Amino acid sequence: MGTSSSGKCTFKEATQRKGYVNGTVKKSTGIRKDVRLGKLRYNSEFIAIKFFYETKNWSINWMCKQLEISRAAYYKWLNREIPEQEAENMKLAELIKEYDERFNHILGYRRMTSWINHFNHTDYKPKRVHRIMKKLGIHSVIRRKQKKYTSSTPEAVAENRLGRDFYATAPNEKWTTDVTEFKIPGEKKKLYLSAILDLYDRYPVAYVISTRNNNELVFKTFDKAIAANPEAKPLFHSDRGFQYTSKVFQMKLKEHKIEQSMSRVGHCIDNGPTEGFWGIIKSEMYQMYDITDESSLRFAIKDYIRFYSEERPQDRYHCKTPLDVRAEALSTATPQQYLIPKNKRIEKYKEKWCA
Repeated sequence: MGTSSSGKCTFKEATQRKGYVNGTVKKSTGIRKDVRLGKLRYNSEFIAIKFFYETKNWSINWMCKQLEISRAAYYKWLNREIPEQEAENMKLAELIKEYDERFNHILGYRRMTSWINHFNHTDYKPKRVHRIMKKLGIHSVIRRKQKKYTSSTPEAVAENRLGRDFYATAPNEKWTTDVTEFKIPGEKKKLYLSAILDLYDRYPVAYVISTRNNNELVFKTFDKAIAANPEAKPLFHSDRGFQYTSKVFQMKLKEHKIEQSMSRVGHCIDNGPTEGFWGIIKSEMYQMYDITDESSLRFAIKDYIRFYSEERPQDRYHCKTPLDVRAEALSTATPQQYLIPKNKRIEKYKEKWCA
């Protein structure tokens, strides 16, 4: 009962592992639910005894002897009054599991913390949530590595007037745009998504989906954005894609008295917010929707952009959605200011290479 013939660890060795009680059973039996969330000595051993007694009907007396602990200590633990901190950890663990399932594993510990606090009016700290997520084996999905940039010969280019200054003080002050692609499952076709993002609230001002990555795709996106914001005169930033460098598109910008800005060759971070938006869509959308063909892919893209705009709170905006931030700003003459949090890794990079 204690050691298997296949060389697996003994019952005592298994129960001494930190956090989980794996023993010789598979994770699929559900034992991961009994994660150690308290600080009591022998807590893992007591959890193991309780689990194997309830699921395998193993002898409590035998297990206590194997673990060299008294039966009295086990029964004292079993009938104890659960400490307040441990009870709170158990409550938080249930919330974490609920949110992880509800949002299809897209939440890292930072957003998990802010979303739980926002929707439940609590004040949990990120380190506490991170610790319990690690014990539960819960983590967010990881983004795929992007393909390398390939250059092309443009008709005409503009200076990088945005200069990586992604901070905007009001809606329609700075827009960024780009085109990305999605593979259609089971086919050798792709869908292309063109979108324009407002840097004040990160709200998708306009987007268009097409099976062709051509001038018409970008022109339609721009026309939709102007139709929705006829008075807008933003700084318009893009990469050096052939649609944005075409003379026809530049004439459209001049017609509406909009200044153009372009990323430098091979510097995708010059258009960082839009690239980040693509990364968010592609890492979260495929977790949230069952995508099997072109129709389901189109629906997923449209519905995820709706979810991102209307239901996905962001820490920078004090747990408000992009649509909430935009609606508030457009209804006042003095929009609220949301500073961009400093990124420690970028700051260290600048200190090292930009001194």
